[in-house]
Amino acid sequence: MYNIGEKMVAEVIINRTAKKLNKGFDYNIPEELEGIILVGSKVLVPFGKGEKLVEGFVVGLKEKSNYEYEIKNIAKLEENLSDKQISLAKWMANRYFSNTSECIKLMLTPGTRNKDKEKRIKDKKINTVYLKKEIEEIELDIQIGKIKSEKHKKVINFVKDNEGATILEVEAFTDCSRAIVNTLIKNGYIENIEQRLERNPLQAKELEKIKEQEESKNLELTQEQKIAYEKVEEIMLNDKYNSFLLYGVTGSRKNRNIFATNSEKHYK
Repeated sequence: MYNIGEKMVAEVIINRTAKKLNKGFDYNIPEELEGIILVGSKVLVPFGKGEKLVEGFVVGLKEKSNYEYEIKNIAKLEENLSDKQISLAKWMANRYFSNTSECIKLMLTPGTRNKDKEKRIKDKKINTVYLKKEIEEIELDIQIGKIKSEKHKKVINFVKDNEGATILEVEAFTDCSRAIVNTLIKNGYIENIEQRLERNPLQAKELEKIKEQEESKNLELTQEQKIAYEKVEEIMLNDKYNSFLLYGVTGSRKNRNIFATNSEKHYK
């Protein structure tokens, strides 16, 4: 951490896959972002001859730049990662001969990785249908012949029992076209209401994690797995440290077959 008011320089990794860009570039931290830009910050910086704003990640902070030429300012702060995440990304890049920027992107929340914010995951809007008139009034119109089409009647009966269904669902379950639905909307028998569907990119992963935890509770180990489990458990319960090599064919879920307990913490 540095003191507010102290002019600092940020070392930025440009979010590009080109190997020649797999290095740090220095940028000044503008006064309005002093004390806010940290190691792990995702920023927008001018880059190249046209000084087009590109995405980058701050991987280091220093008092001055080693470059002889005048360096540019960071244009905008996007979001922050932690020091640990940046350190892990650097280790991964070194260990697996990958670009640092590619490893840093793995630390970002799913749905926020696209640099174009308009294309990021956001709430989805869907069209749902409801009866616009009272059902008694609609049934009267059917009796006096104002509604003659069997397809119109079919759609009305479906919407009556399934208000809030999407237009696509109405089409699929009634085997009627969009034109039939639109005609009923135009004549005031049903109405189309736009609703927002909240989307959480982490929800599916969280549900999968809960499911795996529930499955682990009812897991029955084989004799060989039980022996391995007991050896790992004994070491962990005694606060000792050791290395274990688990043998198993690919896809045998070795990480789930050993489930050891240490105090109140669980390790898979």
